[in-house]
Amino acid sequence: MTNQPYEGYDPYQQPPAQPQWGYEEQQYATQQWQGQTWDTQTHAPVQAAQPPAAETAYLPQSAYPPAQQPPVQQPGHVQQQAQQPVQTPPPAPGAGPGESGSGYGPATLAGNARVTDAQRARLEGRSPIIEPGMQPALLTGLLGLLLAVAAPVSPYVLALPLVVLQALTAAGWFRLNGMWPARQGIALAFLGALAADAAVLVAGRDQAPAAILGPLGIWVLLSLVLQLRSHADPDTRMYGLMATVAASALAIIATGFLGADPHAASVGAAAVAVAVVARALPLPTVASVAVSVLAATGAGIAVGGMTGVGTKGALIGAGAAVCALAGHRAASYDYPSRFVHFTAGVALPLAAAAPAVWILGR
Repeated sequence: MTNQPYEGYDPYQQPPAQPQWGYEEQQYATQQWQGQTWDTQTHAPVQAAQPPAAETAYLPQSAYPPAQQPPVQQPGHVQQQAQQPVQTPPPAPGAGPGESGSGYGPATLAGNARVTDAQRARLEGRSPIIEPGMQPALLTGLLGLLLAVAAPVSPYVLALPLVVLQALTAAGWFRLNGMWPARQGIALAFLGALAADAAVLVAGRDQAPAAILGPLGIWVLLSLVLQLRSHADPDTRMYGLMATVAASALAIIATGFLGADPHAASVGAAAVAVAVVARALPLPTVASVAVSVLAATGAGIAVGGMTGVGTKGALIGAGAAVCALAGHRAASYDYPSRFVHFTAGVALPLAAAAPAVWILGR
């Protein structure tokens, strides 16, 4: 009997050599094997249209690149892992489910506290402009009628409603620019207006341009000096400087009612009162502006006929109305607060019309 080793088993026989694969072949094999694993079968197929953000926030995400998938799982282990809840990685800082860190997710459109009302209105396709409305317009009309009645009586009587107008202008402009409280700036602008009023009363209407421009230049220089002494950062100081200069300028140029011809001041103040009330009527914007200018022109003709200005009152009324509508538009900028509507919304139409009344009244 020949001692032949058992053909099915040789303890000293080397196992057959395994083929050596290159890197590209291994990667190709890995990709072919990857398509048969449980991990890839559980993923939803890629679609051209992206699903809603609320659904994509909870899709399972793989922690491995496509070429480095975990090893093959046994069937029993696959079922055990399939029953485990899928955990998603944390969202971006400050973002909720379905929302990226850029701030353009559903939470932004639904009222995210990180955006202003004006920004939300733009994202939703609405206008961020809110006009003062009828109540501030009626107050503007009342103040304009007081100016119109007081102008022919005496410059000192006219100064009483004028001081109220200048105080509302200074306070409203600071709040319109988002600076509150700004007591020093408001007080500085109001003092500049009082200085211009006193200068016109002392120098007379004939010297009104010099009496108004003198305090204006002094207050601009004073505002610059005060802001240079501030310890705030440069951007804040520049912003405060511009707000202070603008508030002072608007409050001071309102003195134009005091320096203009008394009858022209009556015509212009009455025209502004009518224009602002007409602008607050519930009409389309273009129609409202046209009606406002036409109504102010008619009021200028009517008051001009009573004061002796004549047909020249139409030009004064139309010019004052155009300037008043510019001031009204400035007070409507980017969701202003109720305080802005009852200060700047009341005063800016009259203050902006003062230079036109003075120039056209000459």
